[in-house]
Order: sequence, then structure tokens, then C-alpha cells
Amino acid sequence: MPFVKPELEYVELLPLLIVLGGACVGVLLEAVLPRGSRRVPQVVLSLLVVVGALVATVLVGTGLDTHVAGGQEARGLVGAEGSVVVDGPTVYLWGLVLVFALAGVALFAERRLEGGVSGFTGQAAALPGTDTERDASTRGLEHTEVYPLLLFAVAGMLLFPAAGDLLTMFVALEVLSLPLYVLCGLARRRRLLSQEAAMKYFLLGAFSSGFFLYGAALVYGYSGSMTFAGINDAVRAGGGDRWLLLAGIALLSVGLLFKVGAVPFQAWTPDVYQGAPTAVTAFMAAGTKVAAFGALLRLLYVAFGGERWSWEPMLWVVAIASMLLGAVLAAVQDDVKRMLAYSSIAHTGFLLVGVLGVQAAGDLAVGQLSSLGSVLFYLTTYGFSMIGAFAIVTMVRDAGGEATGFGRWAGLGRRSPLLAGAFAFFLLSMAGIPLTAGFIGKWAVFTTALDAGAWPVVLVAIAASIVAIGFYVRQIRLMFFTEAHPDGVGEVTRSSFLTSSTVVVCLAATLLLGVVPGPVLDLVAGAGDFIR
Repeated sequence: MPFVKPELEYVELLPLLIVLGGACVGVLLEAVLPRGSRRVPQVVLSLLVVVGALVATVLVGTGLDTHVAGGQEARGLVGAEGSVVVDGPTVYLWGLVLVFALAGVALFAERRLEGGVSGFTGQAAALPGTDTERDASTRGLEHTEVYPLLLFAVAGMLLFPAAGDLLTMFVALEVLSLPLYVLCGLARRRRLLSQEAAMKYFLLGAFSSGFFLYGAALVYGYSGSMTFAGINDAVRAGGGDRWLLLAGIALLSVGLLFKVGAVPFQAWTPDVYQGAPTAVTAFMAAGTKVAAFGALLRLLYVAFGGERWSWEPMLWVVAIASMLLGAVLAAVQDDVKRMLAYSSIAHTGFLLVGVLGVQAAGDLAVGQLSSLGSVLFYLTTYGFSMIGAFAIVTMVRDAGGEATGFGRWAGLGRRSPLLAGAFAFFLLSMAGIPLTAGFIGKWAVFTTALDAGAWPVVLVAIAASIVAIGFYVRQIRLMFFTEAHPDGVGEVTRSSFLTSSTVVVCLAATLLLGVVPGPVLDLVAGAGDFIR
């Protein structure tokens, strides 16, 4: 066959290309600049790259063409020879990831909290507790490689939900995961805990990648195609070894459910959230969840939409287990970061409730929010609350660094009422209290699931939400109505403009999305459906 030159849609792929190009430039800066003068160029470059990609995303989103197929309206195109799909949901997810990446850069660049140095170790190769490590800390060294690593992770997060075939999705999974494995082990304080978190994340992540790759091979054996469109055609046509298809769906689901932290693949979540630098935890908790749910939705709705009755029962079990286990175990934690980690597992279950609300386009009433739209909105509310909460965690400190034990937070509302009030508001949003973003998010996913007939899962979700209110209120009571711990308390350290502005923006977004959610709900509804 003659060679056909591939054609790339450079304009539509511009946000992805900007981030990848910026990450490569960041690596070059590490090679040519002296160590002491790398930080400012890296921070400026990262901010410019993320802002530039965000502007490009807006421009791409306003220029997408509309297509109608099978009674469903979708905006966008299938580009890069079928490997990348740029449609309405993709563009919305891109914008969301880039906004959270902007907050991540701001938290990475914070130095005032650690007395003029970053929260990342000065020399990762030095053994914890050795003279080499102490010397690196004394000299104020820091790893500015964290900024290119963040950009590479963002590039993977952009490609993950936009993948049009299984191979591209696997590449995106590795591109977003590998930098995060490294970043989790670079905490300046509690180095052993940080390295343990990175090792656990890496080992379990490697297993999940293996499951994903094996599942892709089985699905290819069934359908003879790696593209989601080809797989969908094979599924709807039937024939072949159906057990091969079911096994492939199960293994692919393992790989993706690991990334979102769903039960029974959640074991890494509390240890990694606790051990990783908190700035990394904040970025990872929001960005990875957005990218992984985008990929999961595209895989299930587009490639395996015709096999819905096979994968839905599996998600019923996973959603119920995630909500119950996350809520119950969060209630017995005595560390703020671990409490938020188990809370994120419960939120994964709530998001899966929205995934179960899938209906045919003809079954939706006029103006009714689709399951895809409800999940996108919930991801928006969840991301802002989690980043804001973890940003506040970085500011409560004692002599050993961040004070994450519950005892250190006792009486915080009296010592710093504004900060404690902001943290309480984020917790109330996660609990789903009215006039917060979390209430609208839960209302959206619960109603779509009810309309689709998944009322048993919704009942469990309501019960899990009630349990969650208990441990969120317990934390608020600890801050405002409990006397300070006799062994010492955590004090609020004055942060730089970067962390403070991140908290303020997340607080404003959480409030506005709870009071006037209409514009964002219209935006997710206007994103349309996936291109099939």
C-alpha cells in the first residue's frame, strides 16, 4: 500500500501541544541554567504555558462544528488520524484540568511557609536523616524539576479523556502517572513517609497499567480494532467470543477505577494523600480525578455503550462499596489528610452514581441534564473544594511542619477564624449542604441516576452522605468548639500571595457554584455529547 502522509489538526490540538512543548522547554532550562537561578524562569514558564493553553482551549471550544448522529448532538472532530477526539466534553475537561493546574503551579511555588524554601526536598537522592540531606536543606537547595514534571502530568491529563483509541489512552495513562509517582516522593519533611507513598503508588499503579494493557489486548482480540468507534461497531454487531469482551471490559475498568480511587482499588489513596507533599496531593486529587473520569466516561459510553447492561451491574457494586467504605473509614480517622483521602473515595462513589444515570438521548426531557453533564459539573465542584481544603492544610503548622493531626486543629477557629471558616465552608460543600457547590453537584448526579432507574444506588448515596455529614461536622466542631490540645496546637503560618489567592479563588468558586450554578450548568449542557 502507498504511504499516506498523516494529517494533524494543529489548531484543535493546540492546548495539548502548548503544554507538551512547555514541558520540554522546562527540561531544557534545567540543563542550561545554574541551579540557583532556575526557580523563577520555571515558575514563569509554567504559568505562561498553562494560561496559554487555557486561552487556546477557549478558542478551540468556540470554533467546534456541530454534528448530529443517532439523535444525539455532538460538537467537535476526530483528529490525529483517529487517535484524539476534540469534542465538547473534551474541551470542558481540558479547561477544568488547566484551571486546577494553575492552582497547582501556585501551590508548588509557595516558599514562605517553609521559611524561604519550597516544600520539596533539596536533594531527592540523599538518604533521609543523613548529613548530605541536612547539607542540602541548609543550603536551601530545591528541585525545580517539579515544574516540568507537573506540565508532563498535565499533558497526560489532557490526552487521557481525549483519547480515541485504547493505545492512545494507555500512553496518556502513563504520561500522567509517571510524573506523579516521582512528585509524591519529594516532600521536604517526613521523607520516609513520602518515599513510602511514592513506592506504593508506583507499584500499585504498575499493576493497574498491566491490567489495562491486558484488557486492551482482549478487547482487540474480540473486535479487531483499537479505536472506540470500531469497538462500538463490533459490540453492536455481536458475534465473536463474548466472554473475551467481558473479560476485556473488566480488566480495562480495573486500570481506570484505580486512577479514580474506587473500591476495591483504593488502598493507595490514604497513604499517598498523606505522604505526598500537600501541594502535589491537592493537584493530584483534583486533576487526576477529572482526567480519569473523563476517560472512563468515554470508554464506557462510546466504546462499550452497546454493552451497557453488562458493565452497569459492576458499577452498581463499585459505587455502593466506594460510598460506604469511604464514608465509614473517614469517620474514624484522626489525621486531616487521611480524612480528606477517604472522603475522596466516597466522592468517587457519588460520581459513579452519576455515571449510572446514562440514558438514551430520546429518553431525556427537554432541558434535562444528561449523566455526562451531571458528572462534569460534580467534577467542577469537587475539584475546587479539594484544592482549597488542601491549600489550607499547608498553612496549619507546628515545629515539625504541617500539623495534620486532629489534636493540632483543636481551637483553630479561635486562633484564626477566617482560615477555619474557609476550611469549614469547603467541608460543608463536600457534605452537600445547601448554598454550597457540593449540594448542586450531588443534586445533579442523584437526579440523573433516579431518572435512569438506579434508585437503590441513590438511596445508598443519601445514607453515605448522612454519614459523611457526621465526620465533616466533627471537624468543624473540633475547630470552633473544642479547647486547644494540652500537648500543643497547630498555628496558622502566613502564606504568600500564591497560596492565599488559591484559597480565595476556590472559596469564591465554591460559593458561586452553590448560589448561581446556572451559567456552569448551561456550559456543561452546551458541551453536548461525546462524538461516536
